[in-house]
Amino acid sequence: MPTRSPIVRFGRARRAASALAVLLALPLLLPVAGRAQEGGEEEVAATSVPIVSTRLGEVPSFGGRRAAPVGAAAPAEVRPEGAQPVALRIERAAVEAEIEPLAIVDGAMQDPTGPWVVAWYEDLAALGEGGNVVMAGHIDYWNVGPAVFYTIDDLAEGDPIAVTGADGEVYDYAVEWVREYDAADAPLEEIVGREAGDALTLITCGGAFDYATGEYLQRTVVRASRRDAAA
Repeated sequence: MPTRSPIVRFGRARRAASALAVLLALPLLLPVAGRAQEGGEEEVAATSVPIVSTRLGEVPSFGGRRAAPVGAAAPAEVRPEGAQPVALRIERAAVEAEIEPLAIVDGAMQDPTGPWVVAWYEDLAALGEGGNVVMAGHIDYWNVGPAVFYTIDDLAEGDPIAVTGADGEVYDYAVEWVREYDAADAPLEEIVGREAGDALTLITCGGAFDYATGEYLQRTVVRASRRDAAA
């Protein structure tokens, strides 16, 4: 079955848009097949879909760090230390999943490593530090069928989401909205940009599946806000 889109980590706000651009606009380097169709299950052979160059040619690789320009000012904002998310629970979508930290490698966001694991892009934001915590998971998976985020498009405003941190704390969120974007021209800043409060963004594939390319044409995005951020 087709696989879900990847997740990425970023070095914070400046890298957020470029990183998500890879997630939303590039094909996945994963074995994929068609989502089960009504009236019968149709599968295509596993395909290794290469990552190709796109209009995002200006997006830098994150393989190394460059020195700051002489005289550059230090960031004015000091963010609190956040916790690494380790588990995700979404009762309405029947999600009980472990979370793995992933990164951007040579400019490409890494895919979740299996059908039931959720990826967290650790360079964007961690739990409790403020900002936008970004995660991704597969909608379905080759030779498996429906995967961890298969039903997140059924979520509605107010639905609870619980994320457990490595610090043992449970961070509670409530869904604000669920939207679907064309993969090629999704509003990157709106999806992975910095948020004023504590936000959680979940990303997966959606829409029609293109059997010719072995990828979904849309991305489903769920945005939630922390319910107990002041606690």
